[in-house]
Amino acid sequence: MSKNLFLTGTGTDVGKTYVSALMIKKMRENKKKTAYYKAAMSGNDRRPDGSLIPGDAQFVKFISGLEQPLEEMCPYLYEAAVSPHLAAQMEGNPVELERVLECFDDVCNRYDYVTAEGSGGILCPLRFDRCKIRLEDFIKARNLSCLMVADAGLGTINSVVLTAEYMRAHGIPVKGIIFNRYQQGNTLHEDNLLMCESLTGLKVLACVRDGDTDLEIPFELLESLYE
Repeated sequence: MSKNLFLTGTGTDVGKTYVSALMIKKMRENKKKTAYYKAAMSGNDRRPDGSLIPGDAQFVKFISGLEQPLEEMCPYLYEAAVSPHLAAQMEGNPVELERVLECFDDVCNRYDYVTAEGSGGILCPLRFDRCKIRLEDFIKARNLSCLMVADAGLGTINSVVLTAEYMRAHGIPVKGIIFNRYQQGNTLHEDNLLMCESLTGLKVLACVRDGDTDLEIPFELLESLYE
C-alpha cells in the first residue's frame, strides 16, 4: 500500500490543484512512483462523444508529467461548476463513499505515493440528500493526514484559522500550510504568513508564486508528509 497525503483548502480556487501538481512533479523528479486522486470533480467540459473530461486531473498530468491514466484519478465527474453534492442533484450519479474508497484503494495498490485532493474547502459536502457524505468521511475512513492550501492575500487569516480549528475539533490531523499566489516583499502576504503560523501553531511549509514550476520545499520534508 502507498503512503498518502490529502490536500484541502480554505475554499474554492485557492490553488489546491496547482499545488498538487507541483508536489507530484517534485516526487516524480525524485524517482517516486506517485499518483493523483480526487473523489469528485465538477466544472468539467465534455468531449465530442459526450463524455466528461476530468479537468483538474488533466491539469495535474500536464504540469507534473504524470503518466497515470485519467480514468484512475476521479470516480465522480460532473459538468456543472458547483459543489459536487449540488452537481449530483442536477445531473444524477450521486457520490457513494464505498466506491470512493474502493477506487482510492485501487490507486494506492498501484503506486507508492498518492496525493489526494479535496473539492473546495474542508466542509464541502460530496453528497447531501438521504445520504450525507463529507470530505472528512473519506479522510477519516483512510486515516489521511492533511495539508492546507491557502491564498496568501487579504482575508486568509480568518479562513486559515477557521479551517485549522474545524479540522482539529473533528480529529483531522493537519501537517502544515502552503501559501499560494505569494509575493515576496508584499507586506500583507508576509504578515499573513506570520499571523497564520502564530494563530494556528502550524508552519507554512512552502510559498508558491504565480507561474512557479517548482515547489520550494526540501524533498525530504515533502516525502515525510506522506503517511
